[in-house]
Amino acid sequence: MVVYPHNLAYGVLVGVLLAALFFANKVGHFLRIDSTSRDNGHARTYRVVGQVFFSSSSKFVAAFDFKEVLNRVTIDLSHAHFRDITAVAALDKGVLKLRREGSEVTVLGLNEASATIVDRFAVHDKPDAIDTLMEH
Repeated sequence: MVVYPHNLAYGVLVGVLLAALFFANKVGHFLRIDSTSRDNGHARTYRVVGQVFFSSSSKFVAAFDFKEVLNRVTIDLSHAHFRDITAVAALDKGVLKLRREGSEVTVLGLNEASATIVDRFAVHDKPDAIDTLMEH
């Protein structure tokens, strides 16, 4: 990039952008979601560990079993951090799909920074959340 326009600034800009993309891809692989069944298979707890953002949001949603019939689902985010709006949308999608299948869903353990972005942009904890999601 430096050779063609003879401008070092373009080379630095491209290098920084590529480094950011490679970093996001690498950090996105460090998301782990474990689940444990309780109450004789009528409840499940999902424990999320790692960074949830645009690079790992699809992995986050894919970790939930939406076909399993459960009365209660707990999503423990004590060791997770939500970085952007895409992560909040993934949380909304997971919670609302589980609720649509008849489960009572509890989200707990959000740290202060994650709680701020989730409170501002999430719809799963708002009245008429499923109707709002279905409009899009």
